[in-house]
Amino acid sequence: MKLSNTVCFTGHRSQKLPWKFDEQDERCKAMKLALRAEIQKAVQRGYKTFLCGMALGFDMICAETVLEIKKHYNNIKIIGALPCRTQDIKWSLKDRQRYASLLERLDGIRCIYDEYIGTECMLERNRYMVNNSSLMIALFDGQSGGTMSTIDYARQQGLEVVIIKP
Repeated sequence: MKLSNTVCFTGHRSQKLPWKFDEQDERCKAMKLALRAEIQKAVQRGYKTFLCGMALGFDMICAETVLEIKKHYNNIKIIGALPCRTQDIKWSLKDRQRYASLLERLDGIRCIYDEYIGTECMLERNRYMVNNSSLMIALFDGQSGGTMSTIDYARQQGLEVVIIKP
């Protein structure tokens, strides 16, 4: 049974986005505004819990946006759904610091594996988020890959899917 008040996110990693790691790019700023609007709509519709995979790129932006919106809606919460405890082991120091700061501010963490065991832990993380949500907000450019697979799975499970184009 789907939880009627839970949203999950899926989207591309920074390196696959048109602006890469440059979040000051106008396209990234426009995406952030669209994301904020979709999260606010979800909150207004009664969604209270947000599940975020906490990967580089869209996931971290989602977590930051929910945390910002949470300042105005103290009844919402954000849970990090980590594929493994070592998810950030190969990231740059800057990205690892951003990630650690976000983890400290989450309302909870659900970790699928202790160590990275291959792409299977990412797949299981994504399925966990979909299986515990009824709405998905996705940043999707139409290309095949992990984001498309997660969106397809969400639709198969009956989730409403909102697509934001990068």
